[in-house]
Amino acid sequence: MTGFGIASWVTRTPAVREDLGASIEAMGFVLFGLSIGSMLGILSAGALIRRLGTRPLVLVGAALPVVGILLVGLSAPAQVTVGVWAGLFLVGFGAGVAEIGLNVEAAAVERLTDRPVVPVLHACFSLGTVAGGIVGIAMTAAHVPVIVHLPIAALVMAGLAAFAATNLRPLPRAEPAVDVDAPRSTTTIRRSVVTMQLVFIAVITLAMAFAEGAASDWLPLLMTSDHDAPEVLGSLVFTGFALAMLIGRSAGTPLVTRFGRGAVVRACAVVGVVGVLVVVVSPSPFVTAGAAVVWGLGIALGFPLAVSAAGDHPTDGDRRVSVVATAGYIAFLVGPPALGFLGEHLGLRVAMLVPAALLAITIVIASAAGRQRADAQ
Repeated sequence: MTGFGIASWVTRTPAVREDLGASIEAMGFVLFGLSIGSMLGILSAGALIRRLGTRPLVLVGAALPVVGILLVGLSAPAQVTVGVWAGLFLVGFGAGVAEIGLNVEAAAVERLTDRPVVPVLHACFSLGTVAGGIVGIAMTAAHVPVIVHLPIAALVMAGLAAFAATNLRPLPRAEPAVDVDAPRSTTTIRRSVVTMQLVFIAVITLAMAFAEGAASDWLPLLMTSDHDAPEVLGSLVFTGFALAMLIGRSAGTPLVTRFGRGAVVRACAVVGVVGVLVVVVSPSPFVTAGAAVVWGLGIALGFPLAVSAAGDHPTDGDRRVSVVATAGYIAFLVGPPALGFLGEHLGLRVAMLVPAALLAITIVIASAAGRQRADAQ
């Protein structure tokens, strides 16, 4: 559901920008609403899970993105920039809250089954982005206005969210090693789970999330602004990126079982760097489109494998997942405005060197995400 909603928004970013009459830097501010909403959702989710469990978070995460996408669809044609910002904030906050709840559940499933299932669950997000991207391409090609497309997308999201919310059955889990209800400071609690390995896993998560967010937020605009490509081609490139993410995540389980998490994360980072660098130097929109697919294949497994590595703990997995996911959302918070600023002054292709550099760091520290099969190394 979330993937479908975000793809519906992303494929229409050029149209929304045109409706608002916004510069690239101003669009960075608009995207900041999505990022800050995600960050606030992720920061509040850990404490809420400990007190309420995962189900209430998923219910909130199901409802708010529906309202947010509807608000974007109504605000953009009216040229109400603050309305688009607020709509994206609701999408981000709802998705951020649900992201932690769903990742905690996914990590619990993985611990119980001792199989790398988190990549498959993240593939469902990518499946949503592909479906939303295809619909977005069709709507763009048919010149359907945003005020029609996005409310329809919100209606589809509402149906998917209702189905998911009524069928989720949270799993029981072991008590954490530290009593979170004891009278101690938040700093002390966090220090009890943060190790150097977890710091490296968090850096991997940040790099992969930054690279994914850079593509999701800016690829369509990069095609239209740097290559003078038609809007529909920008939407098509984003959908190709999302499809590559889906393929990569769907194929992740056997790869991780055979080679182990660390080796797969390192290989993914290498492929991702290649894809991003080709986008930077590409002289042609068609080469850029192919490089976007390589980019998507490279980073597809990064975020889910980092979550899997963080959750690989008998008692503190839930809180470790919260710490790592927070690092990922820091990337979503900082990424859009930072890349928007660089893109305004240096060009979007030059701005993409930032995610390339972060992926290069991941190559060096990938072993921190080690194991989970390859015969437990």
